[in-house]
This record gives sequence, C-alpha cells and structure tokens, in this order.
Amino acid sequence: MTDKTSSAQSSGVMETMRTVGYALLIALVIRALLFQPFSIPSGSMLSTLLIGDYLFVSKYAYGYSKHSLPFSPPLFSGRILGGEPERGDVAVFKLPTDGRTDYIKRVIGLPGDRIQMRDGQLFINDEGVPRERVEDFVEEDRFGNIRRVARYRETLSNGRSYLTLDQVRGSSGDNTGVFTVPAGHFFMMGDNRDNSQDSRVPGAVGYVPFENLVGRAEFIFYSTDGSSRFWEFWQWPGVTRWGRIGQGVN
Repeated sequence: MTDKTSSAQSSGVMETMRTVGYALLIALVIRALLFQPFSIPSGSMLSTLLIGDYLFVSKYAYGYSKHSLPFSPPLFSGRILGGEPERGDVAVFKLPTDGRTDYIKRVIGLPGDRIQMRDGQLFINDEGVPRERVEDFVEEDRFGNIRRVARYRETLSNGRSYLTLDQVRGSSGDNTGVFTVPAGHFFMMGDNRDNSQDSRVPGAVGYVPFENLVGRAEFIFYSTDGSSRFWEFWQWPGVTRWGRIGQGVN
C-alpha cells in the first residue's frame, strides 16, 4: 500500500467520523431545544393516549431547564425562556421523587389552585368542572376479549375539553382531600382516573416543580398495538395503528 493510498483512506475515515459527529450534534440540539420523542408505556392516559403511541414533545413550549438535556446534568437551576403551561396541557415531566423517570400527565392545577375530587367529579377552586357522560371506551386485548369503560368529557374554564375514564365508581381517587398547589408547582392528573399515579398520590408523585417539566405533548408520529417495538419495521404492516399517525394530542 502506497503512502498516497494510505493517506486517502485516512482522509476518508476522518471525513466519515466528522459527518457522524455533525449528525449526532444536530440530533442532540434538536432533542434538547426543539422536539423529543416519547413513547407511551402505560394506560394512565387512556383514552387520549394508548400504550404503543409514539409522540413528539416540544421542548421550547415551557422553556429550558437541566431536564431539557439528556441525563439532566446540573448545569443550572430553574428555567430559562420559560413559558408556563396552560391548564389542560398534556406534559412530560421528570418524577419529583427521583428526578430521572419520565411521566406524562395532564396539567390540572396551576400555582395557588385548590384541587379536589368529589364522587368522581373534579373541582378546581371549589368550582365543579362540567362532566358529560359520552360513549364507552371499548378496548380489545390480544385474545379478543372486550372491555367497556365509562367515559366522560370534561371541559375546563378556559375551554379545553378532553375525555377521561372512570373504571371504578367510588374508588379512592374519586374522593380526595383538598390539594393547594404551591408556588412554582403544578398538579398533574392522568385521564384514566382510576389507573394513574399522579399528584393525588403525594408519596408517588405529588406536586410537580416547574423545573421538572420536560415539554408539551404535540402529536403522534407512530402508533403500534404494542405487540412489537418501533424499530421492528418488518412487523409494521400488521401492528401499526395507521389512523392515529399524525393526530394531535388534545
């Protein structure tokens, strides 16, 4: 092998490494500043989000904190360029108890709000949120078994409207004490009210600091019935929920 050939090969390797490095840097910037993919691992947000949904979370919606970066490095505290969430947003946040685990819930209580559940109805600042019974949520498992769950439409005072599930009448989550949201914190709840670890459970989630918010859920870019993983592309034709792709997260 001549010196000229060796030099050309070395130059090609370096160029490939630079290209890969640039691509990784661009991906990191996009993930940190613009959009982060997130998958739904549980049924706590049924029927708004299904297990197997993949969605994009906008990082810029609420500004940036240490949790905007992978592994949450302690480079700074608080938030910069922060815009507070609106009541009714669906948001991803880091679990306050460990600062690492990603959760996704709906923003229900803003700082200073008083939140309570009474007989399955949500009360915000002593005002009942209108709750309308709609068609059941119908779920079929992989064995063909059908399950029907009572579903309700809630409409907040700002006009935001969404669907919730009530699997168990009179459950512990249907009747709570009054939660007063501290300054700089938010009260988060899952739409599947009887199957959600959220701010109603102080030891598990509790109030969520503003700094812990990662971003706002925007739209579903892929959805599978859960029997395969996203990268198993050869199974896509049989497992993809085509009708959910491109849906916005309400």
